[in-house]
Amino acid sequence: MFRFLVCIGTLLGASFGCTAQSAINDYNIVWNTQSKNASESMPVGGGSIGANLWVENNEVLLYFSGSGAFDENNTLLKGGRLRIRLFPNPFENGTFRQELDLQKGSANIKAQNKKGAVELRVWVSVFQPVIHIEISSTTPVKAAAIYESWRFADRPQLGKENNANSWKWAGHVNVVTQKDVTRFENNSILFYHRNTDSTVFDAAVAQQKLDAVKQQLFNPLKQLTSGGLIRGRDFVAGATSEGLYANTLFKSRSLQSRKAAKHQELQIILHSRQTNSLNNWLQELQQLVQKNRASGNDRTATMQWWRQFWNRSYICIHPGKKDATDTAWQIGRNYQLFRYLLAANAYGSYPTKFNGGLFTVDPVFTDSTIKGTPDHRNWGGGTFTAQNQRLVYWPMLKSGDADMMKTQFDFYNRLLTTAELRSRVYWGHAGANFNEQIENFGLPNPTEYGWKRPEGFDPGMEYNAWLEYEWDTVLEFCMMLLEANDYEGLNIEPYLPLIKSCLVFFDEHYQYLAKKRGNKTLDQEGHLVLYPGSGAETFKLAYNASSTIAALRSVTQKLLSASVPLTDSEKNYFEGFLKRIPPIPYMQYRGKTTIAPAQVWARVNNTESSMLYPVFPWGLFGIGRAGLDTAINTYQLDTFALKFRSATGWKQDNIFAARLGLTDEARRLTILKLKDSGRRFPAFWGPGYDWVPDHNWGGSGMIGLQEMLLQVVADKIYLFPAWPKEWDVSFRLHAPQQTTVTGILKNGKLTALKVLPQSREKDVVNLLR
Repeated sequence: MFRFLVCIGTLLGASFGCTAQSAINDYNIVWNTQSKNASESMPVGGGSIGANLWVENNEVLLYFSGSGAFDENNTLLKGGRLRIRLFPNPFENGTFRQELDLQKGSANIKAQNKKGAVELRVWVSVFQPVIHIEISSTTPVKAAAIYESWRFADRPQLGKENNANSWKWAGHVNVVTQKDVTRFENNSILFYHRNTDSTVFDAAVAQQKLDAVKQQLFNPLKQLTSGGLIRGRDFVAGATSEGLYANTLFKSRSLQSRKAAKHQELQIILHSRQTNSLNNWLQELQQLVQKNRASGNDRTATMQWWRQFWNRSYICIHPGKKDATDTAWQIGRNYQLFRYLLAANAYGSYPTKFNGGLFTVDPVFTDSTIKGTPDHRNWGGGTFTAQNQRLVYWPMLKSGDADMMKTQFDFYNRLLTTAELRSRVYWGHAGANFNEQIENFGLPNPTEYGWKRPEGFDPGMEYNAWLEYEWDTVLEFCMMLLEANDYEGLNIEPYLPLIKSCLVFFDEHYQYLAKKRGNKTLDQEGHLVLYPGSGAETFKLAYNASSTIAALRSVTQKLLSASVPLTDSEKNYFEGFLKRIPPIPYMQYRGKTTIAPAQVWARVNNTESSMLYPVFPWGLFGIGRAGLDTAINTYQLDTFALKFRSATGWKQDNIFAARLGLTDEARRLTILKLKDSGRRFPAFWGPGYDWVPDHNWGGSGMIGLQEMLLQVVADKIYLFPAWPKEWDVSFRLHAPQQTTVTGILKNGKLTALKVLPQSREKDVVNLLR
């Protein structure tokens, strides 16, 4: 290792920006032919809205989704589908080009034939829930904007279709998606879905014996209305019709140009909110419409937002050498494309879903056996599987996107009361209990919780072989909070009760369980007995799982060292708690020491290498830390780790390899993670274990690439800990102490480096000789 310190002046700082911006432009996606169907759509998004845009059979189509649009069954509903027809039609027998302009956060469609040329620009406001569609043509054209809804009647959900909601395989329930209301209103199309009085929340509360505290529980489904309005300048109400798309019936209403024109504009305004009455929701929607009309600078503000977004972080591999067949260049592009997908829900009311975000399409294009509507996604719309969600949000620290993490933090914070009530009602002690497969109302998914439970079974427990005793995933979000404070100076005081309560739960609950079994609450060394526990979903009925121990130790240490207000009594408590956390268990393979999944376990239920969680996310082992050889032994020798190794979906072996400095292995797995998806849009990976696009696939890929490039241990910033020397790269990443590191690696040499604040330059260690 050698220390590499370089001071860069203003001119060099400007050159970094030019390098990054030109590389981002190179990553624009361009198609010169129309799409076959919705599976070949292009994502367009911003703020809290995602849309899938494509041209099929000479017509422009658009699916659109907004954050938080949950129905009674907790399906995440799409707003609908918009179809645009132009007369005369410039798409027939002519040239075609569709481009995703990353710098501007928009998509442009151009077509030309002997009848004329047209350009459609589609963009989403970052600051208002509005999709803009601008149509410009060389000769006057008429346009028809046709809103298509598959929720025109009550629809029974059958078989696999229920994977999209929170009932899943609850065979005793006849699940029905209630119909929407759609109508013309003042030359606009109004559409909405208002939840009925009875929802899956009510069923879960009764099932889980929480009726006595029901009024204290957070209920996001009650009186929720989601929908919006489609309008256009000089558009009037047109025809109604019906049809079939991808095996799903729909009914439609259209708006039509009042007259042919060279420039036309359409807007889709989306709104989801809980209101006491439908009239209140309608009034709020009209206020959004009026605000949109009055906001003349929205496009400028949105473009400025995208410029700063791309400038605050990037990883560009082989910049300036655009070659989509070059795997390394392709990985750098797909990293940026996936970050773009995450930005589509930067400021939504709910976190970005691991199983498709806002960009799912008709299920038949992913699984031909599922006959569901475009609302479908496997593993539910309102179910936020924490083991998967974490991989969507960890990469936002190094990419400088802590502002986009607030939605995920707020998700847990508003559920704190529910989590604490679970502990108090079921077990009579303090602390917040967050289960895996958590619903947006804070309770376990009712079907995963179990409808057929043994008499007398603990009502606080999920009767589920995969999920039982898996309580520690919330600690990753607690750690993200503490790191966001360190990385970006995020004010986390409003979240401190959450962090503290999550730690208290483990202290109190495992002493409670020990007291039920015997006279002593601690073992002979004065440590908690973390039994029964769980090593992720894999090592079940575990005794002192290493993943849980690493989580408790890391979060408690970070809380005690963070610049956050703790009283003296709180400091004393958590210092004492830290001493009660048992040590990491070890085992032997081929005579070498490895990290054990737990001291003992009863069975293996999944394929997660939780014995390496002390490497990531918890950072107890790795480069610059004691025990690196033990962690490498674990990666290379543990028979479970070898058997489970993969780059599919949520697998994080690429991250482990990077954290351990295994360059060749990190490169191999990262290529498998971030190479083109095989779909038309290269960052629509999946389905993996979940759905398309698989956002925890992309998130784990992002994390691994970041860790190959930059790692932080205590005050040290390690550059290129697992980076292939032959991969030229221009990058800007973030580090703790509100630090940014910008550099250029060319021909195996670090040719430029800028660290802000400059006082942190002394902490940089270049590991690439």
